Amino acid sequence: MPADIECIIIGAGVVGLAIARELAMSGRQIMLIEQHGQVGAETSSRNSEVIHAGLYYPPGSLKARLCIDGKELLYRFADDNGIAVRRLGKLLVATSPAQLPKLEAIAANARACGVDDLVQLSPAQARALEPELVCHAAYLSPSTGIIDTHGFMQALEGHIQANGGEVVLSTRVAQVSREADCYRVFLASTSDRADTMGSLTCDTLVLATGLHTSELAVPLFDSLPATDRKTGYAPPATYFAKGHYFTLFGRAPFSHLIYPMPGDGGLGVHLTLDIAGQARFGPDVTWIDQISYTFDDADGARRSAFIEEIRRWWPDLKADALQPGYAGIRPKLSRAGEPAADFAIHGPQTHGRDGLVALFGIESPGLTAALSIARHVGAQLTAR
Repeated sequence: MPADIECIIIGAGVVGLAIARELAMSGRQIMLIEQHGQVGAETSSRNSEVIHAGLYYPPGSLKARLCIDGKELLYRFADDNGIAVRRLGKLLVATSPAQLPKLEAIAANARACGVDDLVQLSPAQARALEPELVCHAAYLSPSTGIIDTHGFMQALEGHIQANGGEVVLSTRVAQVSREADCYRVFLASTSDRADTMGSLTCDTLVLATGLHTSELAVPLFDSLPATDRKTGYAPPATYFAKGHYFTLFGRAPFSHLIYPMPGDGGLGVHLTLDIAGQARFGPDVTWIDQISYTFDDADGARRSAFIEEIRRWWPDLKADALQPGYAGIRPKLSRAGEPAADFAIHGPQTHGRDGLVALFGIESPGLTAALSIARHVGAQLTAR
């Protein structure tokens, strides 16, 4: 019996949208399923909206390759589709002499990845660009920018629909399973209080569910006989790193993004600007077990910690200038204290099952890399 639909993509964040667009434009019959009432309601709408240059990732890694390729694709897509985007540039700064080796190591890593536009700056040169900035050394990354993430996602959704794809919202995927010649997706309407279950079958299945991919993939592979997957394959676990953002009351005296040296689990408390010029600081890193977007700072300790970090490079920050913004959660494949893990995009070549791609640990630079991730997934599904 033929499947109900050729291809189902689960998860309408920026990466799921980009994959659905790529597959729809290749001529596939696709359905994109999202549990929330709008696209991009989780990780994709709770980030810094930064287009990364590709400075930090191990040379040859998926993060490095897909970020650098995706950066150019994203700028071109934004220009072609009238999406607000600005190449503001980023100043990567060392705030003490002890940080100078780390700064130089990041610059060397970026060059090894193929990023060839970094400009080394003395403290005086950095201050000439940003008079309020105090640092011991800096690099300018001119190809770093910002984008209207919501405009980007709306454009992707429009492309999907223009190419015959269907976007189904407010529909939760409770479970996925493998049947003899197809995949079955069990559905539950999040707007129906009765939570009536139903199911659809498909020939091709893509799990682009961010925080939830391990939750769906582990029982799927546990139910498969050993002959249906490569020896020893098991889906990776996902860990949750919550990050808080504070916004600045009033106009920021900066025109570039400002990034200090990275810390455990993230890139440090940095300054980004949105398309309207509003400044925000973050994210920090708090490891959590359960998904919660509550902004946690009841006693003001988090705010005080942010102020202390920011004043290392902006000493004139006023104590009452920060106000709570929002919190986001990154799906990570490494625990606290462990080296950052690469993207895990597991297709048939990895796990042995035809017609299935599962994406794990798609955190930063997932927004920047979204269009190149989509091409990578498309290639995995067409390779034999």
